[in-house]
Amino acid sequence: MKKKNIIALTLTATLSLSLLAACGGGSATTPAPQESTPAEETAPVETGAPETTVVTVGVVGANNDQWITVNELLAAENIEVEIKEFSAYNIPNDALNAGEIDLNAFQHKAYLNNEIEAQGYDITVLGDTIIAPLSLYSDKITSVGELKEGDQIAVPQDPTNEGRCLKILEAQGVLKVDPAAGYMPELKDITENPLNLKFVEVEAAQTSTMLPDVAAAFINGAHASDAGLTPDDAICTETVEPGSDNPYINIIACRTADLENETYLKVLAAYQSAETAQAIKDIYKGLYIPAFQY
Repeated sequence: MKKKNIIALTLTATLSLSLLAACGGGSATTPAPQESTPAEETAPVETGAPETTVVTVGVVGANNDQWITVNELLAAENIEVEIKEFSAYNIPNDALNAGEIDLNAFQHKAYLNNEIEAQGYDITVLGDTIIAPLSLYSDKITSVGELKEGDQIAVPQDPTNEGRCLKILEAQGVLKVDPAAGYMPELKDITENPLNLKFVEVEAAQTSTMLPDVAAAFINGAHASDAGLTPDDAICTETVEPGSDNPYINIIACRTADLENETYLKVLAAYQSAETAQAIKDIYKGLYIPAFQY
């Protein structure tokens, strides 16, 4: 019995080895692992499309459709402008100076200069964008000549825009201001006010809401558009012309250290294009006027 068992085990082992050799096409020993070729080791990894660079631009008001055209032009550069809306003029410069946004585009040069002087911001003009003529609107009268003794006029409370309103009324022959005050006169600089007009100072965004309560209100371009108003609805609109010395040209502002930032300069170039200029004309119908060469 023992011999038979030994023979049986031997036959089984032999048969197993024969079958293994037949299946493997060679010996039963484990084949040596194949080495990777240099091509396999250094093959590049597919990374897909280039990553988009997002540039955050602070604005005031909801009328920013010209930036759609800017983004269309920037797509080839893999740059995208992201608009961040603020509720009041006194916020975007602080946010820009603090590094919370990359650029802002809501103010004219006079306003920026006043903010830098008052707040010490280290920000500057990257480039010109538009002129937004300031207009006087009314629900009660149809011309400046209809203003009466003691009428109230709503004006933006920030110094540059309030001074702008006074200069417009001076040009209309309604009052006079001290020439020494330049383009930023204050209420105290009024030297002649024959109708004894009263001025209601409010945040610029609130001037349109004052229309039911005052004889007339000065409303900045963006806020006029928000209220569904156009220059055709105004009883008076300032006359402005593009030019480097015009303090009321609106601008894109950046931190001074970023003045040569290549990405920001590409954003500016897309804004100052013929395509964006045409978009401004088509969308705003004179509420905004391109203030750059294209």
